Amino acid sequence: MSDLVRARREPLTPMTPDLRPLPPAARHILRGGPRVRLIAENTLRVPVPASACRAGVQGERAALWLGPDEWLLISSEPAGDETAAALGAALAQLPHSLVDVSHRQVALELSGPRAEALLAAGCPLDVHINAFPVGMCTRTVLGKTEVVLWRTAAQVFRIEVWRSFAGYLAAFIEEAARGID
Repeated sequence: MSDLVRARREPLTPMTPDLRPLPPAARHILRGGPRVRLIAENTLRVPVPASACRAGVQGERAALWLGPDEWLLISSEPAGDETAAALGAALAQLPHSLVDVSHRQVALELSGPRAEALLAAGCPLDVHINAFPVGMCTRTVLGKTEVVLWRTAAQVFRIEVWRSFAGYLAAFIEEAARGID
């Protein structure tokens, strides 16, 4: 991991009782066919979903389905180099793409009984638990910001957002919270 990545700081974001920043993480975008998916799953020992809009989790690692041949791989920051090296070696003979996007994104956690209502203030998706159950993830828009939204528990969402939009997104949720109070 480069010194630049290690030295980065989290963006300053206003927070509400419902929203908090999550610790830094390593993130990789993996693209490839079915064999790439299976090898990644075996190498990382984490379920890499073949089904649309699902996440697989094992310990501190997760694989989020973003498209038929695309996954967002999330691991603890110290494990990022290990993840990339192991996958690179395992996939060396297959056509694939593995890109480190750790520097571009941050994660926010939106939780509590108001989480669905706060998302509804700026997200076109139905995020009610019946329509968007635990373990579901997708790319969407929140406010005017592209995000990856992942429901990790009944009242908990992980929001992956580009670092440069994190402050705006937090302010948007803060404003939405005022409208709900």
